[in-house]
Amino acid sequence: MEFTDSYKQTGPCCFSPNSRFIAVAVDYRLVVRDTLSFKVVHLFSCLDKISYIEWALDSEYILCGLYKRPMIQAWSLTQPEWTCKIDDGPAGIAYARWSPDSRHILTTSDFQLRLTVWSLVNTACVHVQWPKHTSKGVSFTQDGKFAAVCTRKDCKDYVNLISCHTWEIMGVFAVDTLDLADIEWSPDDSSIVVWDSPLEYKVLIYSPDGRCLFKYQAYESGLGVKSVSWSPCGQFLAVGSYDQMLRVLNRLTWKTFAEFIHVSTVRGPSCTAIFKEVDEPLQLNMSELCLSDEFIQGNSDSTEGHFRVRYEVTEMPVTLPFQKPLVDKPNPKQGIGLMLWSKDSQYICTRNDSMPTALWIWDIHHLELAAILVQKDPIRAAAWDPTCTRLTLCTGSPHLYMWTPAGAYCVNIPLSEFAITDLKWNSDGSCLLLKDKESFCCAAVPVLPESSDYSSDE
Repeated sequence: MEFTDSYKQTGPCCFSPNSRFIAVAVDYRLVVRDTLSFKVVHLFSCLDKISYIEWALDSEYILCGLYKRPMIQAWSLTQPEWTCKIDDGPAGIAYARWSPDSRHILTTSDFQLRLTVWSLVNTACVHVQWPKHTSKGVSFTQDGKFAAVCTRKDCKDYVNLISCHTWEIMGVFAVDTLDLADIEWSPDDSSIVVWDSPLEYKVLIYSPDGRCLFKYQAYESGLGVKSVSWSPCGQFLAVGSYDQMLRVLNRLTWKTFAEFIHVSTVRGPSCTAIFKEVDEPLQLNMSELCLSDEFIQGNSDSTEGHFRVRYEVTEMPVTLPFQKPLVDKPNPKQGIGLMLWSKDSQYICTRNDSMPTALWIWDIHHLELAAILVQKDPIRAAAWDPTCTRLTLCTGSPHLYMWTPAGAYCVNIPLSEFAITDLKWNSDGSCLLLKDKESFCCAAVPVLPESSDYSSDE
């Protein structure tokens, strides 16, 4: 792997959908770099510090959320002189997003008073009253023709189906939730899943015309759903719960066909690979070097603590580090907080928040645990390669970790004082964006061969 130099950032960084550019927030400036040469191709100055960045799907426009002001500014890469500023007056702006056609911006006001659709074509705007959430509760179909927007009125949750062509409400139906948490269209646009708040375990499947196709409730007492995700193929629906279990439903029958439990002591199956991160001190042979006493005394500390990390295959049974959640504080750190599908829908990785240093990788085709990655530090972020079965993760250390069905390996970042806190793939899987607290870099990732034999110390 090859790494670029580190560059300053003070907020969000993201690739354009076409993978050609990287947008970076540096205080009030928006810096756009070319992905290949890393040269600055555009530099835009906003009116305040940038809190949020989002590319339009056509990679032509970028919106910047200036939530302290609050307002939205949008910029064009093809017409750098073109400017756009959105200010919703006393209502304020708490969140903004692009529509699938890249010509409309949806903003949510403070206190969820209204959702406004702003047109970049004719400056028209459409209002939807009482959106349920600020950043959640809005989902678009894959073809970009319709949007499902959650609203709440008179202590009841509703789903509004809106045409993304005319922005007219095509239909409204009530949903059987106490406090709707979020909504998501299925990948084939044939159904909508909504789920309730953690206080009520309820997952509901609706057709676009408002018919309830299925109601799923794994248990009644205790905290309920924590995460929900469709598989890319649209055949499976994964539900992560506070009871530390992952349940997978089949879309054809809406029945649970797999239940995976996350236990602190793993005893099987025997085919599961357990990769544990360990330190490997660098052994330097200095017997043939002739150094003065003053040099040795002045650099005695610098030769200590130099090491690299690698994965060590551990035999079962293995006991994973476990953190008991505090009972006197809200939002306990337990349950399936991280859940990501691989591109081919064969694997799904999970993190039980009460065991934050372990990443579980489940094989859906064989309905078994494929591997566990046991890190030294809590897992900050993970992401699947969008082109093949390759998983990357970071833990806030100067190391990058990768897993493929052939094995797992660690990569030492050749940058001083660079700790990876977040990572993102570009859409063609050729580049990784790695973020530190105040800087970022990119890594050119080699194409994964069909039969790869990676060793843990590469």
